[in-house]
Amino acid sequence: MNFDFSDDLKQLRDQARRFLAEQCPPALVRRSLDGEDAYAAPLWKEIANMGWIGAAIPEQYGGAGLGYEGLCVLAEEIGRAVAPVPFASCAYLAAEAILLAGTEAQKREYLPRLADGSLIGCFALAEGNGNPTPDAVRAHVTRGQMTGTKWPVADGGIADFAIVVARDATDEIALFLVETKSIARKTLRTVDPTRDQARFDFNDTPAEKLPAATGWATVLRLLDRAAILFAFEQVGGADAALHMACDYAMERFAFGRPIGSFQAIKHKLTDVYVALELARSNAYYGAWALTADAAELPLAAATARVSATDAFHIASKENIQTHGGVGFTWAFDCHLYYRRSKQLGLRLGGAPFWKNRLVDLIETRNAA
Repeated sequence: MNFDFSDDLKQLRDQARRFLAEQCPPALVRRSLDGEDAYAAPLWKEIANMGWIGAAIPEQYGGAGLGYEGLCVLAEEIGRAVAPVPFASCAYLAAEAILLAGTEAQKREYLPRLADGSLIGCFALAEGNGNPTPDAVRAHVTRGQMTGTKWPVADGGIADFAIVVARDATDEIALFLVETKSIARKTLRTVDPTRDQARFDFNDTPAEKLPAATGWATVLRLLDRAAILFAFEQVGGADAALHMACDYAMERFAFGRPIGSFQAIKHKLTDVYVALELARSNAYYGAWALTADAAELPLAAATARVSATDAFHIASKENIQTHGGVGFTWAFDCHLYYRRSKQLGLRLGGAPFWKNRLVDLIETRNAA
């Protein structure tokens, strides 16, 4: 079976890579890192104009109708550029939640405005430290009013609305749509300021239920789908970090020869390459499972997530090590990828959550 992308999608990838190389240089990323901009608003507008946000949104709801493979391709390039935009929150989570659990009226109201960039959405699941579990969901909604706390919420400080995981009056877990202007928000400091993080405090805040699908199984289904897209973003970042390390290893001379000629550097970068290619293969398999909505989707998602998290971590770490003493300095861009690897590694639950999920899924399959 061939899991490679079509020629049209490869052309889309090349176009996206050229665009982001020109429009999202490290200097732009550093503006968010230094606190000058919460996110790159002009870049976000251009991304919306090109239809990227709505890549997987059906055309009937204002999307581009490129499908999930198109969204995977774009996610990889967003990761490669470490773009300071709320692409993941809008395209992987908010839009997917509405498509998965929203009514027809909710889809028609929110999806077109997500696709054209006039609305920014976010996804609020965590209520402090720890991995996602049903018992960790304590926020609740009674008579359309939400009470509780959510943090950290990625892009929560810049979002216009949030998809919130909470319990309804019957104590069932469900997804709720909340306008952020009604939420008490506080910006959080994190290791990666290029992606906004916020704390939400709900005090009888109006909330609208997404009733088409409820229960913890719905949350897991959403997490599985998003995990594959995050895996592509991590693969893109890992690939960029590896190329940065290789370029420096060929340019930096020590004892009269490029440091890339020394075995210590060769072995480091070879280990990164192996981890990256494994992650890429698993991500491609995940893209197929996501596009086909295959029964293997949960297993493919966990596999892709675990391997991509490992690959981005080792690539960003060894990129710094290859650069030596200067790799730790603010002047070099290595830390941009290390910061992003840490931030993405904790989205939707950390590595232990996905490793445990992978083991549970394999055991369940083998017992069948």
